[in-house]
Amino acid sequence: MTMKVLGYAAKSAQVPLAPLEFTRRDPRPDDVVMEVLYCGVCHSDLHQARNDWGVSTYPLVPGHEVIGRVTAVGKDVTKFKVGDPAGIGCMVDSCRVCQPCKQGLEQYCEEGNVQTYNGVDRHDHLPTYGGYSQTIVASQDFVLKVPAGLDLKAAAPLLCAGITTWSPLRHWKIGKGSKVAVVGLGGLGHMALKLANALGAKVTLFTRSPSKEADARRLGAHHIVLSTDDKQMAATKGQFDLIIDTVPYVHDINPYMPTLNVDGTLVFVGFLGDLSPMLNTMPLILARRSVAGSCIGGIAETQEMLDFCAKHGIASDIEMINIQDINHAYERMIKSDVKYRFVIDMASLKA
Repeated sequence: MTMKVLGYAAKSAQVPLAPLEFTRRDPRPDDVVMEVLYCGVCHSDLHQARNDWGVSTYPLVPGHEVIGRVTAVGKDVTKFKVGDPAGIGCMVDSCRVCQPCKQGLEQYCEEGNVQTYNGVDRHDHLPTYGGYSQTIVASQDFVLKVPAGLDLKAAAPLLCAGITTWSPLRHWKIGKGSKVAVVGLGGLGHMALKLANALGAKVTLFTRSPSKEADARRLGAHHIVLSTDDKQMAATKGQFDLIIDTVPYVHDINPYMPTLNVDGTLVFVGFLGDLSPMLNTMPLILARRSVAGSCIGGIAETQEMLDFCAKHGIASDIEMINIQDINHAYERMIKSDVKYRFVIDMASLKA
């Protein structure tokens, strides 16, 4: 009983997203079928739709911040029942047997995790399609429980923007008394401020825009440092245990390195590519500082993050759109004209 499903797809890198009817696979015994209620719009949706990374296959149905309601379960499913709210993030499968998978780090699967869209299913070798659609199907082991008390709409971006910033905060053991800085205030940055603050850290935002101060404080920053102001930068020398760099394009990180404490780390979560200008290793060697990278989070860690957000009343700041406005939303996203994440009301697809 393959399902005919309506969604929005990029049919090539050059054309706007448009409606597309496509086929979802037959649910397998461990599968959960979800009606998609809300889907967050991530910067990577735009990159993939336009083949900016050179790996896109078309037609491509984006969307990996998916919140929905369970409409059917396979006979082996024990974690969900029909009617449950549920979520699907950036991946829908992995090999499950390699060292990273066994440690709950499916995002670093040695065979490559199966992406929620623009991936290839491990079993039937068909392309995966994302959440800009009526329904989605995935193994129960990659579906997340949405705890009571979370606003479903505002929970959608937690499944990418939330976990992408939560994972490094947990890995570098951020808690009460930690000093954390965040570079960039967008979809990822605004979640990093909220989560670091809720974990008990002293939180600073590095920004080039003085106009962002009030918003940054509302979101959880205790201090704001203008990264273009040499005096302000010098005043933060040796302060931070962790800097979460959320900027999605190439930029100079050398000015941030001296602001790290001994053993401090700057972690990239937004930019994929070559550093330019090159990294000067002097500040690294003289204080055992590190530059690192981090990618989303494992399924158990994502569940932990959702539960934490429910307990602490944390969700994303969102702007709701109809699916028909997705191409306009992409244009606005390029200009950083969103506070701080677009979420599609998938009921609009029926129109």
